[in-house]
Amino acid sequence: MKKYIVLISLAAILFVSCTQNKKSAHIQRFASVTGLKPEKLNYYKQLHANAWPAVLKKIKECNIQNYSIYLQKIQSNYYLFSYFEYVGSDFKADLKKMADDPTTQRWWKETDPCQLPLPEAAAKKQIWTTMEEVFHTN
Repeated sequence: MKKYIVLISLAAILFVSCTQNKKSAHIQRFASVTGLKPEKLNYYKQLHANAWPAVLKKIKECNIQNYSIYLQKIQSNYYLFSYFEYVGSDFKADLKKMADDPTTQRWWKETDPCQLPLPEAAAKKQIWTTMEEVFHTN
């Protein structure tokens, strides 16, 4: 009897694992770039070292995971590179949900003035420029 219980438990674990792997097949990856004002470098780092819990919660609620922002100085300019994975089913609706959130709006009022949009984004009244994925492997 114990063998059957173990086998049933193992089958359940494998089923959950396979189901989770199928979900990961629906991950959309996004990367973008923007400039960072040199005089705002330390403030921007401080903000993200102590990111507001409500903002982090909203990111997860909007089906965004594995969100990272990287900093790189190229010549005399600073650039931010962001990456995240979207695991939801309606990206536009989730972005609107995030944009409508008052706490997120307050967060952006802190972070946006630190950033220096590239010309392509500035022309569209945006801050981040979407990057093209040219390679990916798991």
